[in-house]
Amino acid sequence: MAIEIKAPTFPESVADGTVATWHKQPGDAVKRDELIVEIETDKVVMEVLAETDGVLVQIAKNEGDTVLSAEVLGTLEAGAVAAAPAAAPAAVEAAPAAAAPATSEAILSPAARKIADENDLDRNAIPGTGKGGRVTKEDAVAAADAKKAAPAAPAAALPALAGERIEKRVPMTRLRAKIAQRLVEAQSSMAMLTTYNEVNMKPIMDLRNKYKDLFEKKHNGVRLGFMSFFVKAATEALKRFPAVNASIDGNDIVYHGYCDVGVAVSSDRGLVVPVLRNAEDMGLAEIEGTIMGYGKKARDGKLTIEEMTGGTFTISNGGVFGSLLSSPIVNPPQTAILGMHKIQERPMAVNGQVVILPMMYLALSYDHRLIDGKEAVSFLVAIKDLLEDPARLLLDV
Repeated sequence: MAIEIKAPTFPESVADGTVATWHKQPGDAVKRDELIVEIETDKVVMEVLAETDGVLVQIAKNEGDTVLSAEVLGTLEAGAVAAAPAAAPAAVEAAPAAAAPATSEAILSPAARKIADENDLDRNAIPGTGKGGRVTKEDAVAAADAKKAAPAAPAAALPALAGERIEKRVPMTRLRAKIAQRLVEAQSSMAMLTTYNEVNMKPIMDLRNKYKDLFEKKHNGVRLGFMSFFVKAATEALKRFPAVNASIDGNDIVYHGYCDVGVAVSSDRGLVVPVLRNAEDMGLAEIEGTIMGYGKKARDGKLTIEEMTGGTFTISNGGVFGSLLSSPIVNPPQTAILGMHKIQERPMAVNGQVVILPMMYLALSYDHRLIDGKEAVSFLVAIKDLLEDPARLLLDV
């Protein structure tokens, strides 16, 4: 029985998608719930799984084609058995050893081939662990990771043609294109301004060092990081300054009675912002555990549209990459974003004495159409005060 393989039903915010990778080719056997094809949208990569066991008999949409919601991608013959390979094992054994590299490219899966091209990998040099030496997606990812981890080649190993100027042109992914579009729209559609302050991280660092082992033991391996303190401080400050947690809808201001905090996460496909729902009601362990789960999903490309939809405020941590100071861009329709940065020891004046303290610059970018400078500065000072004296979070003062 022939079964149509259809694209997922996209939510209203997603108009269409692009066929990213076919993990099966016509004639390949497919098991129920096995990944067949991936569809890339403006926000996430969606997986299409097999409804039943069978054989893929037809591909209607090739990689790179645009597809609409629930559009037919191909056909699966339920209950069929894959045909035996054309070449007999004896014929393969009889082939000369020198010809083996020429067949390597033929046994790359489509996903592996795409990853190899994107990372400038030698297809013939990737060891295959799949059936019959087939190079799988995981093999290609491992080779790409190994290449990134390898030390840079010395100058003497560069090509002899010193005057050669190499260029490579690749299409922008849908996610990257959407990010670019939203960043430009944000700067052209709002009166964006950034205010800065700095926070002494020593109280938080001392608290973390004192309790991190006990915290991790009690909460089943969840580590106590800095982000949870910033989320808690931000939600408390958002309660005091509702305009920072609001959004603009046409000529209306929408005040939110909850704090859905987006946490910017970097992935291979670009920056994504999963959302902590009702973060004001979450404890430190729940915040850290949820962020850790989002980070893993982002690396694996498993984040869902629902997990990245909405958000009333965003926190971005450029400090993990070494950024000392930056001006984050507001994510519309939100009206503010908090930027964290690298912790840097600096000489500070404390009670007339010079003391070396671990300091962090904070940046708050906000929409001046809704938030006045006084509110923005007061909001950032409130976060600074809460972090420099964490007991305030417990005492609500």
